[in-house]
Amino acid sequence: FQHIQEADRYFADGIPCEDGTELMNIILIGMPGSGKSTVGVVLAKLLGMHFCDTDLVLQQHCGKKQQVIIRTEGDAAFFRHEAEVLATLEVRDTVIATGGSAVYADRAMQHLKADGKCVYLRVSEAEIERRLANFSDRGVVIADGMTLADLYAERIPLYEKYADIAVSAEGGTVWDTARRIAEKLRAR
Repeated sequence: FQHIQEADRYFADGIPCEDGTELMNIILIGMPGSGKSTVGVVLAKLLGMHFCDTDLVLQQHCGKKQQVIIRTEGDAAFFRHEAEVLATLEVRDTVIATGGSAVYADRAMQHLKADGKCVYLRVSEAEIERRLANFSDRGVVIADGMTLADLYAERIPLYEKYADIAVSAEGGTVWDTARRIAEKLRAR
C-alpha cells in the first residue's frame, strides 16, 4: 500500500523539464548488471509511465537473441543494429532501459536525450563483478582479451558524459533506487 501512495505523490507532481513542461521520457544508462531493466519497470510503475527495454526491441528487430547476434554477426554488427534501433525509437512518457553499450552510439544517445532525461545508474566495479559472475550469457559485448574491469573503465566516462543525473543503484531495494531517481528528477 505504501508504494501506491508514493506513486500517487510522484505521479501527481510530475517530473519537470528545463522548459517548464513535464518530462516525456526517462532514459536509464549504466553497466550491464546495474539494474536498468529491473529498476526501470519499478520506476515506470512509480511514476505512472510506460516501460521499454531496448535490449528486447533489438532482439525483436533482429529476430534473434543478443548473444546470437554477437556470436554470428560480430561486435560491429551488434553495435550497428543497436544504434539503429535506438536512433529510431519513438516513445513518449516512457522509462527506457538501454543496453549497456548504448553510450557508444552518440547519434542514438542524442536522439533519446532530445525527449527526456538520462539517468546513469552508478554501481561499483566490485558490485558489477559480483552481479555478472557469468556475463557471457547476458549478451555483453566485450572485445577479446578485455576484462570486465577494462570494460568498466572504458564505459564509465561515457555514462558520465550522457547523464543528466547519476544515482547509486547499490544498497537498499529496487524501490529505493526508483525513489532516489524520481526525487532527483523532481529536484532538477
